[in-house]
Amino acid sequence: MSSMKTALPMSLLALAFSIGGAAARELRPEEINTASIAFIGTEKPAPGDPDPAIVRLQVLLDRAGSSPGVIDGHYGENVNKAVAGFEAMNNLPVDGRLDPEVVSRLEGNSPIVESYVVSVEDAADLVDKIPEDYGEKAKMQSLGYTSVAEKLSERFHMGIDLVHALNPASQFAPGDAVWVVEPGPPRQGKVKRIEADRKTGQVLAYAADGSLLAVYPATIGSQDNPAPSGKHKVKGVARMPVYRYDPKRNFKQGKNDKVLTIPKGPNGPVGTVWIDLTEPTYGIHGTPEPKLIDKVGSHGCVRLTNWDAEELAAMVKPGVMVDFVKGSPAAPK
Repeated sequence: MSSMKTALPMSLLALAFSIGGAAARELRPEEINTASIAFIGTEKPAPGDPDPAIVRLQVLLDRAGSSPGVIDGHYGENVNKAVAGFEAMNNLPVDGRLDPEVVSRLEGNSPIVESYVVSVEDAADLVDKIPEDYGEKAKMQSLGYTSVAEKLSERFHMGIDLVHALNPASQFAPGDAVWVVEPGPPRQGKVKRIEADRKTGQVLAYAADGSLLAVYPATIGSQDNPAPSGKHKVKGVARMPVYRYDPKRNFKQGKNDKVLTIPKGPNGPVGTVWIDLTEPTYGIHGTPEPKLIDKVGSHGCVRLTNWDAEELAAMVKPGVMVDFVKGSPAAPK
């Protein structure tokens, strides 16, 4: 778990900042900690600065076991699906809407944003950049994080822009106190069955008694590289896996036409964990681009954020059934 403090000099939040050359409003912790989720609409708003109430909603959903994916303060389809997942987990009518019953069950009294002190370990094992070309990736020792801010964004399930919005003046140096959201501890339990819903872009994890343990947004194949159909099983779990690129068996990346071994790391092609399936070459895995989950297609596999894939991996064992379906109880109706 992270080492949390309760105080942070407000002087660190005094400066405005810019992302991609566009000015963005700083986001103060108290705006999120005191925000109300009761008046959030179901319509997707125009792109802009992170909304404090939506940040709060995303964290509460994450804590409840229905992942919104990246916590970024923007209301998109993954948030809508997470609300529907929460409804399914709590035996409520599933429509993906924030009605008073859903709001009352989600809300709690613990702070959403807390302070965290950057450690020496947080600044270790960083890399300068991650090349796009697989041939260049294969030359690297590891595919680690490119900054402390990126490392913290994944640890706390946050979008990198939200990290900077909360900490516009921080250098993220060891010893610095920074603001982060606290999504809570990973879900625990024993998964008996997994549904990968290709229609809604969700992975649902069920316990032996049929109860829904967790729901995750997912990228499940693509039009050019569809996911398998039918029932398969988990063969095993590999953490921090190396990736074997074979253009004859998988797909063609760039001009690479030879087999390559791409080193491990959170920015590797399959992220920090690979849940191997009995269907050859297919698995459930993490990603170097969590913000693209269920927005860009995969090469046939099931892609989750690194943190969601790690959580699921800790709850499965060989033999767990994985059923590829179209339409699930957690999908909004």
